[in-house]
Amino acid sequence: MRICELYQPGKTIFSLEVFPPKGDETLPVAELAGLSPAFVSVTVHASGNVDKTSAIAAEIQRHGVPSMAHMTCVNSARSSVSSSLDLIRERGIENILALRGDPVEGAEPSDYRYAEELIRDIPGDFCVGAACYPEGHISGDPERDMEYLKRKQDAGASFFISQLFFDNTVFFRFAEKAKAHGIRIPVSAGVMPVLSRKQIEKMIFLCGASLPARVVRLLHRHQDSPGDLRKAGIELAAEQARELYEARVDGVHIYTMNKPEVAQWIFR
Repeated sequence: MRICELYQPGKTIFSLEVFPPKGDETLPVAELAGLSPAFVSVTVHASGNVDKTSAIAAEIQRHGVPSMAHMTCVNSARSSVSSSLDLIRERGIENILALRGDPVEGAEPSDYRYAEELIRDIPGDFCVGAACYPEGHISGDPERDMEYLKRKQDAGASFFISQLFFDNTVFFRFAEKAKAHGIRIPVSAGVMPVLSRKQIEKMIFLCGASLPARVVRLLHRHQDSPGDLRKAGIELAAEQARELYEARVDGVHIYTMNKPEVAQWIFR
């Protein structure tokens, strides 16, 4: 099913994000599908290889849940993008999250600089989503971000999924500003539960997300108790998701960290 068809005015849909497990680890697909999310997105390795990503996405769909494969372009030639699209199509996946990605040292010369260019190269038999950044992309400035957002929409993106944030006020301001800049497609709000101090410190470094005072206090209060921090972090994410739902945002996208119990707690 095409994800763009799941969004309805006045209705908030809930979705999940997972990543291909490392080594011998397995992904609890059945448990995640049992939560009946609107869809599940599957991230891709920095190299851009979609083999594992598309295989997991196909498995999710066999459990009756629409899936979406992430796809990056900054390390790719058009020929490799075309091959990746063929593989994704062969595995029955209709939805792609088109991303720029991060440059990888030693990667083949790329034909792409921006996600917008990848979006234009994806055929119409796919439903294409794109990323947005409520606090601005870590490498850019907020005003130019709005310009790029509009260009992604004009290139053919049907919906946006936001990078994580911890203060809903940030997202509400972003959504209003996006509308003022001509964004008319749905936007799902990305919510990541605080599961450990190390996880959050890494995400802040990678994404540039700011920490509101209540998250800082939570980290300080439970600095000597990882179990209590995890529980409090999940409860905080549930509160954040509930407030977004009550505000009737288009969607809430939960970054599960491949832990179905986390998504289950938030959904409940």
